[in-house]
Amino acid sequence: MTAFTTRRTALALAAALLAGAAPLAGAQSYPERPIRLLVGYSAGGGVDAMARLVAPRLSALLGQPVVVENRAGAAGVIAGDVASKAAPDGYTLFLADSSTLIAQYMQAKLSFDPIKSFAPVAGLFKSPLMIVGTNDFPARNPKELVAALKAQPGAISFATSGVGTVQHLGFEMMKGQTGTFATHIPYRGAAQIVPDVISGQVPLGVVSATAGMSQAKAGKLRAIAMLSNDKLPGAENVAPLSSAVPGIDVAPRLFLVAPAGTPAPIIDRLGEAARTVMNAPDLAHAAGVLGAVPDFLPAPALAKALTEESARWSKVIRDQKISAQ
Repeated sequence: MTAFTTRRTALALAAALLAGAAPLAGAQSYPERPIRLLVGYSAGGGVDAMARLVAPRLSALLGQPVVVENRAGAAGVIAGDVASKAAPDGYTLFLADSSTLIAQYMQAKLSFDPIKSFAPVAGLFKSPLMIVGTNDFPARNPKELVAALKAQPGAISFATSGVGTVQHLGFEMMKGQTGTFATHIPYRGAAQIVPDVISGQVPLGVVSATAGMSQAKAGKLRAIAMLSNDKLPGAENVAPLSSAVPGIDVAPRLFLVAPAGTPAPIIDRLGEAARTVMNAPDLAHAAGVLGAVPDFLPAPALAKALTEESARWSKVIRDQKISAQ
């Protein structure tokens, strides 16, 4: 080997080492400027409210502002697209939800992969759902609900906030496992479902547990079943659907991700900050008021949970022959 070749090899090695060291050096000083937190829904909605609950707490720990940026539309897909194309430097984060995972099966062309396009940071919350019915509906608990659906196949309808939502797919999952049939009535959002159940326009609805429970306590409708096993304060006496249909445990998940390729030290820093935020003594109460329960997952556990959840949505959509058309 000539002296020139040796020198060229040494320079190439040094360049490679410097290139590898640059991201690490940046990660050690991270963050040095404000961080934007993308939210796929309008200001004032449930996901936005959760983002604004955690953002100032993350800011205090990270020493830089965490600024909520709403990119509403297409059930979070617009924000997901922006986040997936952002620089993987830790300055763009995405507060995603289960709809992001479902979108790949409901939309013909998605510009990003909900799993591969992002680096998991931390699981944050779940938003428990409830099946509610009119006060004269012939079921008061999950077992009686299944019995009523079996007794009147196709005669009972249920309302959700749209085709392919977690609310819709959770009920479809129950139908598939119990061999029952009910007619789906998709609404454009959830606001009108509770009033229509109260008035008897529709016998069943799948709504946020907080919204359902407040009206059940007022005696205006009946809280029949929780779709998940989560314990929401004030709804402890409502039986989970799993008590009659083993294995059913469905609730929209809220989780924090960064663009794929974000350096591991930055992911670790963000994950530890999220852990501290989620462990704050007052957080559970604040989240409960907004209809959510803390459900912290570190990055590796979140990655596993998202893969499993994605597969679960794929199966129910395929088995129940659900399409956006």
